[in-house]
Amino acid sequence: MSAEAGTGLRKGGDQGGGQEGDQSGGRGGGPLRKGLRRNPPTEPHPQGLADDYRPSARRLAHEEYRRSRSRRSALIAGASTLATAVALYLLVVNSPGWEATRKAFFNADYARRALPEVIRGLRINLELMLGCGVLILFFGLLLAVLRTLRGPVFLPVRLLATAYVDFFLGLPMIICLLVMITGVPALRLTGVTTDPMLLGGAALVLTYSAYVSEVFRAGIDSVHPSQRAAARSLGLSNAQAMRYVVLPQAVRRVVPPLLNNLVSLQKDTGLVSIGGAIDAVYAAKIIASRSFNYTPYVVAGLVFIVLTVPLTRFTDWLTRRMNRRQHQGGAV
Repeated sequence: MSAEAGTGLRKGGDQGGGQEGDQSGGRGGGPLRKGLRRNPPTEPHPQGLADDYRPSARRLAHEEYRRSRSRRSALIAGASTLATAVALYLLVVNSPGWEATRKAFFNADYARRALPEVIRGLRINLELMLGCGVLILFFGLLLAVLRTLRGPVFLPVRLLATAYVDFFLGLPMIICLLVMITGVPALRLTGVTTDPMLLGGAALVLTYSAYVSEVFRAGIDSVHPSQRAAARSLGLSNAQAMRYVVLPQAVRRVVPPLLNNLVSLQKDTGLVSIGGAIDAVYAAKIIASRSFNYTPYVVAGLVFIVLTVPLTRFTDWLTRRMNRRQHQGGAV
């Protein structure tokens, strides 16, 4: 019995020594651990895989085909555009009244005379656009919020805001300008200005606020009701839900149409000239009335086009960008 116990103790000692040798950190561990230290496992580097990649012949052929189709489309588009431009030029130049039209509307001498005066008058148009634009955004957003108020207690406010929007949406801009510029001074109210520039700007604000309010209201209505419900479930009041949840989403969605309204406002600032404000249009009118040549009007139109086209292109780019991000599931 003692021999069997001794044999068992020797086996247990051998097993314990083996485990201690395996668990030691390199102080006499087995040959397996030494082998692992000498030859650590290596993994292929991702950069190496990228360097070894070679596109297939089929993919190269497909890419070359797409490039050839793009070049072909560009050549066709350029040729058709050039042909259309040449056809329009020949049609205009060969018309019977082209010489008289060229002298009356495209006279280089009158254009050089009119350009400094038109640029000087353009300052009024830019001031009206910037000042009225800020007021229009403010009053338009206020009208949109008033029209979306809930509860029976706000019914008079909603009715007044709706009546205002309906009235100025239907009233032509030129009539609103005439009433403000000629009608307000006729009242002889104490403390009320008679400056045609300020009265014309007020007419622009009154009319465009109605248009912009509809844009803002469309953006507010486009926000899903669950957004407001989620805000209310978090403990926000109706005003806080509108301010922190609904309005930020609504404003981001209506930025392109707001920029389009700004482009229209920039052009309509020239209508204040009917009250006598010497803007770019009225400056062109003064020069044209002295010589009975209408080239200054063309110059004023080109100046407005130069200002409008970059803003229009920026609006188109912003619209495409927002649509692309929305389709990809990103934030609008």
